[in-house]
Amino acid sequence: MLEITRSSAAGAAALVASLRARNEEQNEKITAAAAAIMQDVRARGFEAVREYSVRFDGAEPRELTGAELDAAVAACPKELIAALERAARNIEDYQRRLLPVSSSWDVPGGRLGQTVRGLSRVGIYVPGGVGAYPSSVLMNAVPARVAGVGEIIMVTPPTANLNAAVMAAARIAGVERVIAVGGAQAVAALTYGAGFIPRVDKLVGPGNAYVAAAKRLAFGQVDIDMVAGPSEVLVIADETADPAWVAADLLSQAEHGDLAGTVLVSTSEPLARAVAAEIERQTALLPRREIIERSLTGFAALIVTDTIEDAAALANEVAPEHCEIMTKDPRAVLPLIKNAGAIFLGRYSPEPLGDYMAGPSHVLPTSGTARFFSPLSVESFIKRTSVIEFTKDGLEALSDDIIRLADAEGFGAHAASILIRRERE
Repeated sequence: MLEITRSSAAGAAALVASLRARNEEQNEKITAAAAAIMQDVRARGFEAVREYSVRFDGAEPRELTGAELDAAVAACPKELIAALERAARNIEDYQRRLLPVSSSWDVPGGRLGQTVRGLSRVGIYVPGGVGAYPSSVLMNAVPARVAGVGEIIMVTPPTANLNAAVMAAARIAGVERVIAVGGAQAVAALTYGAGFIPRVDKLVGPGNAYVAAAKRLAFGQVDIDMVAGPSEVLVIADETADPAWVAADLLSQAEHGDLAGTVLVSTSEPLARAVAAEIERQTALLPRREIIERSLTGFAALIVTDTIEDAAALANEVAPEHCEIMTKDPRAVLPLIKNAGAIFLGRYSPEPLGDYMAGPSHVLPTSGTARFFSPLSVESFIKRTSVIEFTKDGLEALSDDIIRLADAEGFGAHAASILIRRERE
């Protein structure tokens, strides 16, 4: 059974360090290997991509046809397609409410504003192998489509049997092109362009350690969403919470993988003990029991604090990907949480609701990066351009100060650009 600890400054620091260190599994050998692939693809283009694809995945890159995507939709149970379509609608509705618009306004002597437009082309990486996550396709692609991205390209490893639900999700989400290519070579191809695989403006989506390393290296040539780390949930609960429900929510994250983080912070020691017992009971019944047990052994914590304020302070230090608040008055706790990827209020808002159906993207900052990163959203796929338009009188009213600032910085040509308009008008 998991041990229960009382909150302390040293204990909190150790927990935070442990959760953040999980994202450092990417070692120098992986980074060096990804860098070599990136450089080779940049130099040799598609031939290098093809060679790595055959070497690592046993197949050449290829683009799927519309007929293949339609066949994937037809191969899925109708109930699954209906669920994917409902999730896509919910995601689209949420993202449309966040969509910024172009705007302008008058100022003395002129007019200022900004234009807002979607990126021209975006690449979405979708993992292959054992895991298949059609929900992640929707969570990445639908916000891009709402943003007005010109072309959405999805890449996924060329496995022998591409997952039908993933392909169906791409069709439902409005992905224009699906290319069977994976690994760091796929990231490189989308970064530099290689043969029929075009260069994109931004790369989003999770992948293995090599994909994560390649995305880091690609940043600057293209934009990226974030380098996703292991999943995590932190539940704040008081004596009113149901221990069985709390345990179930913690386990829903633990089953993500060996490095998944599960943390309970409670003001009630009896609740924490009941949750520990429920975790043990429920784990024995779950199909991913071995994964859960490894996760719980490495990155689980049950912590008791004196007050809700102390619990919130610890949560802000952890800055979790998911933060559930299961207290008597969860809305009263909400203003105390400053750092979290997504906040789930109340007993009927479990984290899987956000994973699949609520509407906000489940692509969230992990490993403490919620201190400064935001969730993936429609705003991740737009760019803003400033617009400045002044009249002669408006420029003249500011010209002396512009010249003073230019001279102070030693930029004579800047000053001359203003002066020439006075002299040659």
